[in-house]
This record gives sequence, structure tokens and C-alpha cells, in this order.
Amino acid sequence: MAFSVLLGAFCALQLWEGSSAVTTVFVQKGNDLRLDVQEHVKLEEGDSFKWRFNNSINVVRLFYNNNPIINPTYKGRADVSPQNHSLILKNVQQSDSGDYTAVISGDKEQRVAEYKVIIQDPVSPVDVTVKSVSTSTESCNLTVSCTTQDSHIHSTLRCDNQSCKQEGGERSETTTSGSSLRIYLLNDSIICNHSNQVSWTTDLREIRPLCPIKSVTNGSTATNVWIWIVVFCLLALCVVALVFGLYTAVRKNYQTSRNS
Repeated sequence: MAFSVLLGAFCALQLWEGSSAVTTVFVQKGNDLRLDVQEHVKLEEGDSFKWRFNNSINVVRLFYNNNPIINPTYKGRADVSPQNHSLILKNVQQSDSGDYTAVISGDKEQRVAEYKVIIQDPVSPVDVTVKSVSTSTESCNLTVSCTTQDSHIHSTLRCDNQSCKQEGGERSETTTSGSSLRIYLLNDSIICNHSNQVSWTTDLREIRPLCPIKSVTNGSTATNVWIWIVVFCLLALCVVALVFGLYTAVRKNYQTSRNS
């Protein structure tokens, strides 16, 4: 009994010779899909070639020296290249997601291509929103939010007169629809990115206009300038007073010497 089971499994494996590598393909909903055969296909008399969907539906069949036969469900949407046997599927929808296998049938079935196709909707727009801003003479703190149709993510930034830093670094999360939402800092701009394998959207806000930090350094510099002006004036007055005093003393001595 056990020998019979093993023999049946061995025969099944022999009937399904060919490539076992499955290639994953992501396609945006509404676009066209092209699946290539990964090796040369040569049909002999009595052979047939077919593209199968989910191992049960023949999308297209091609016989030796005959035109392809398209499944009525795919009429107007599916076609096969007579040169390289690639499958072309137009205007794909979510229902087209699944496993596609190219098979040559003859004395035995040989797989010559295998794909896992995933149809994705384009991601929704993303919006950067500034939730709060607190400013002092030395720094500015901002709380910003990235919002999509079905998700949002927050981050806090701290800026001074020199640069801005994002607390905790770049943040990201996976949305309920399976897309990726990221918020990060780049060149004094906060950027939100919403993406999946087939599309992406971005929004950004410049930080500096939102953080009018009053520069303490500039105020101190102005004060120092006034101090130096006052000191210079005082020194100038002292010099003038000294010169005038010397002039008066010399003149007095001169007059005394003349009178004597």
C-alpha cells in the first residue's frame, strides 16, 4: 500500500516537470499585464500550450499550427503572442489577482512559467498637517501629522537657529490597505510619503516659515554694538578733555613766563 502511494506521488511529479520558480508581479488596477514564458516553447503535433489561472481556468489555449482559443470570460481582454507565447491581459482588476501557469501538454505536462499576480489600487493622496507649534527665543517645537484616506501618523520636531531634528528619527507604518506611510525630515522640510508596489504620493511643508525663532544672538550683538559706541564716545571725550587741559596748562605757563 505504502509503495503504491509513493509510486503515485513519483509519477505525479514526473508529469509536472519544468520550472518551479514562482515570480511575483505587482500591477496597478486598470493597467495591462504581460507575462512572459521563461524558456523556448516548441509545440509538436498533438501538443497544446495553455495559460492557466489558479490551476483551474484555461485563459488561453494554443494547439499545434492552430490559432489561439480564448476563454469566453476573457474575450477582448486576453491574448497570447504567437512568437514567444507571452500572455497579455488588458485592464486588470482585483479579480485577476492569483496564480498564472504556462503549461505545455503532450505526453506529459511541463510548466514553463509560473507567476503570482497581485493587483493593487493606486494609493490615496497624503496630506501634511501641522497640529501644534510652540516657540521660544531659543527653539521651536512642532507636532505634524501625515494623513491618508485610511490612516495617519504623527511626529515631533525640534528646531533651533541652526537646524531641525525629528524626535525618534524617521517614522513609518503599514496602513490597513497594506500600503506604507512614512514621515521624515529632509533639508528643513517635513515630507510625507504614501506608497505601495505600484504607486506613490508625496506632500511636504517647509519648517522655517512655521518657526519664527527670535535670535538671541542678534539681540546680544546689537546690545554689544551700542556698548562699544558709548565706550568710544567716552574715550573721545576723555581725549578731548585731556588735550584741552594740556593746551590750557601750556598757554598759562607761556603767559606767566612773558609777564615775568
